[in-house]
Amino acid sequence: MFDVKKCLAESEERMEMSVLHLEDTLAHIRAGKANIHILDEIRVNSYGSMVPLNNVAALTTPDARTIAIKPWDKQMFRVIEKAIIDSPVGIMPENNGELIRLSIPPLTEERRRDLTKQCSREAEECKVAIRAARRDGIEKLKKAVKDGLSEDNEKDAEADLQKIHDKMMKKVEELLAAKNKEIMTV
Repeated sequence: MFDVKKCLAESEERMEMSVLHLEDTLAHIRAGKANIHILDEIRVNSYGSMVPLNNVAALTTPDARTIAIKPWDKQMFRVIEKAIIDSPVGIMPENNGELIRLSIPPLTEERRRDLTKQCSREAEECKVAIRAARRDGIEKLKKAVKDGLSEDNEKDAEADLQKIHDKMMKKVEELLAAKNKEIMTV
């Protein structure tokens, strides 16, 4: 017997994962404010292995335009600086011997527009993934009708799947609107 609830739960989980991925991706987009998440992708060589930056230093944001990096080991200053310079972050680190500072420059209007376009592309990819999850769920339901599921149950399940889809799409739009507002706020 086909389990409709399990099918709906699987589809909803795939949609949720797409939304979570979008949230994570948007968190990594620099919006003119200090955000330690822009450093998440940076790996540094610590005693022969590549580790995330937050494993070898404390990352803080003392104000809205600065990220402070305090390495736990004094020997890591050069390695961390080199990793930041070589990364796509695009900010020159300032080292005063005690900590490394990253001053986040204010965004130009053109750069803000580019970032909102990038966010829109990411949101569209998320929407495509959500639609694919819905389509796969509907295909499973249609296949289940051939295996004995009643058409009424299939139609009800499709309506439930559509409600889940609409809820996820609304969540994507809210995330995109919040990020665009954050980017465009001077």
